Amino acid sequence: MARIHPEGWRQLPASGARSRELATLALFAGALPDDFAVYHGLHWTRAEGEHTVFGEITFAVVGPSGRVLLIEQQAGFLDETAEGLLRPPSRRARKVSVELARCTEALRARLRPLLDGDEPRLDTLFYCPDYRVRQPGTAGLDPARIVDASRRDELAAIVRTLAAPDAGPEAKPPAPERRATLHRFFADLLELVPDVQALAGRAEALTTRLSGGLAEWARRIDFTPFRLHVTATAGSGKTQLALAAYGDALRAGRRPLYVCYNRPLADHFARIAPPGGEVATFHRLCDRRLRAAGRIPDFTAPGAFRRMEADFAALAAVRDPAWRFGELIVDEGQDFAEPWRDALLALLADDGRAWWLEDPMQNLYGRPPVPLPGWVRITAATNYRTPADIVDLLNRRLPLPAPIRAGSPVAGSAPEVMAWHGDGEQGLMEATRRAITRAIGLGFRRDMIALVTFRGREHSRFTPITHLGPHRLRAFSGRYDLFGEPEHSEGDLLIDSVYRFKGQSAPCVIFTEIDFDALDEATVRKLFVGATRATMKLILVASPRAAAVLQPDEGEP
Repeated sequence: MARIHPEGWRQLPASGARSRELATLALFAGALPDDFAVYHGLHWTRAEGEHTVFGEITFAVVGPSGRVLLIEQQAGFLDETAEGLLRPPSRRARKVSVELARCTEALRARLRPLLDGDEPRLDTLFYCPDYRVRQPGTAGLDPARIVDASRRDELAAIVRTLAAPDAGPEAKPPAPERRATLHRFFADLLELVPDVQALAGRAEALTTRLSGGLAEWARRIDFTPFRLHVTATAGSGKTQLALAAYGDALRAGRRPLYVCYNRPLADHFARIAPPGGEVATFHRLCDRRLRAAGRIPDFTAPGAFRRMEADFAALAAVRDPAWRFGELIVDEGQDFAEPWRDALLALLADDGRAWWLEDPMQNLYGRPPVPLPGWVRITAATNYRTPADIVDLLNRRLPLPAPIRAGSPVAGSAPEVMAWHGDGEQGLMEATRRAITRAIGLGFRRDMIALVTFRGREHSRFTPITHLGPHRLRAFSGRYDLFGEPEHSEGDLLIDSVYRFKGQSAPCVIFTEIDFDALDEATVRKLFVGATRATMKLILVASPRAAAVLQPDEGEP
């Protein structure tokens, strides 16, 4: 079976042209041998003098000898003209042959310096599974390099032939270092990486496009000792960076430890991270370490968590080889306490590397910042997850410490504010039901919608209910099963508090139960966290006084 990058591609949501690409990936995975690698969704920029060149290609297949086949796939119909094959009107270049040639030369120019003087061995293929090319000779491409609907069943065999090792007496033997170089190169161009800020408990993993993103350039920094403090806003790619660093550590032979505060985030990260390291919330890590030492915590005793933290710190100082790590990745660092930092650093090997990823705006527990003296610090203020008009609403209506830059390609999501009538529970429930009806009417399935409450689970008026009108609510029960998985009630519409949903996302977020007297610091942070969970649509359900603050003024976009 061929190796497919990025990992987790089978869980990506599939619709439209993307579903056709994932079907092609499934074909490659099953039909190509183990020594083939396929990279899906390549996107790059390159500076040329005063200009920036953009490019993208659907697939790159690397054969066992390092031969590269670039495959551009076009679903749907094409136009055949005297100029050659043309795509339907879109933001991408219409002429297929010109775009393929430009992309090939751009990649060739970038690869040459990496291959120690060897000329990159690149070939191209155009795949149009839904269209039969009537005049291949005038398409502007070598007819042998076109696989249309009439040859769709031959695609895998053609790819194997074009990317196979060189034959003949002068053929060079496969070079492992060449394949390693190509892997690093194409992995850095991947347009899609698994987004661990996904809806907890869902089998699907959402994806985030990172334009020149944090997951790429932060990993290029190198210094000793490696202590990197990343302060980055919501949706900037902090947890994607954590996943990339985790994978880098495993490939380099360093055992990684990923620690966060939020249990749903840790559970999701554990599902998509490659095996070989340790993933836990801080308190689950404490529990595991104590149990490994034969000391089972008593959570019924007063002050149980503080005692567990102290016992963990004492064990960490012993520096047991079984609990030493080559890479420490702290996610959600704004939720950590200073003593936790010291206990975690004590688990690092002498030459170990440490990452501290945080966003002060997501500090919902009011903890003081953890000092990191001597650490190299980088910042990122662009949110690639949340639609631009939602970011604009937050910048306009909330007293943020600094404006957030919008990097999401999603526009026109039109965030909405719905006020409930009266002070009672009935008005709140009715407004929330209207918000759900509105979201479904816009085309969102129930499994794409998340109800997020402004209040915590212990104080929310939604906690006791199991239905909201015709909708069954899927809520965390507060319990975990024998495998450590969170138990939820039966339902088709997820509901969770802003505290638990921090670090997650959903296409449509209905942020409900919003009420406050003033925009104090804690309120601003909760509003910021809840609103930035949305990747496509945000509906705010608020009391009349809160709605008056959040509602855009007349004439605002």
